[in-house]
Amino acid sequence: MKGNKMSSTEYPDEEPVLEGTNAATRSPFDELAQEYDAWFDSDGSLIFSNEVHAFQTLLPSLPKPFLEIGVGSGRFARALGIETGIDPSGKLVEIAKSRGINASIGRGEDKIFKEQSFGTIFFIVTLCFLESPLQVLKEAKRILMPGGKVVLGLVLKDSPWGKLYRRKKEEGHRFYKHANFYNCSELVKLLFKAGFMGNSMISTLFQEPGNVKLIEEPKSGYYPEAGFTIIVGRKRNSNISVPGEG
Repeated sequence: MKGNKMSSTEYPDEEPVLEGTNAATRSPFDELAQEYDAWFDSDGSLIFSNEVHAFQTLLPSLPKPFLEIGVGSGRFARALGIETGIDPSGKLVEIAKSRGINASIGRGEDKIFKEQSFGTIFFIVTLCFLESPLQVLKEAKRILMPGGKVVLGLVLKDSPWGKLYRRKKEEGHRFYKHANFYNCSELVKLLFKAGFMGNSMISTLFQEPGNVKLIEEPKSGYYPEAGFTIIVGRKRNSNISVPGEG
């Protein structure tokens, strides 16, 4: 998964202020950190390039500063100009720091940042590894500025790629055994319940698994046959109620 780097990065005048951190428990990705990161330069190179290209079409419409929850080794963050990231894996955080990312150990549900600290929060191939996705998205809403956006990038479970990864999960794959995959409808409902609305989507990776040969132009909207889907939600005004919320 690795693509073109941005020639310049626009950083905020001040770094977001941390409120506090929890001592992170050991992440299963600590033992797999080097193998995970090396994939971006080998089998995943063109996959990553396609995904980055799709994200880059969105960047002009996304308010700064940026945060990535589940920053991993910082590959996407560096390519997309994401200034700050957190991840539960200490070893991945160290790699991200080496790529110039303001990365720290932490989990998305932790109250690490002050309220209204960010313009856009990215979850790139992260949501499927969260134990409490709703709780994490609600915390993302808290730390987003008014009108801020959340950006999900993920493989949907009913896509050709999703079906492949679900088989790998069932077989006990070292990465995918930890994942839970979602369909588009489930994600839209989850975002709304967490306090986001006005979802827009971009789809890419229409090539079959194991046969990615070129960089595609992403398509606006949701396509079930796409291997990678990006969903953008906007922070909902607090005076709009959600059915079932008290």
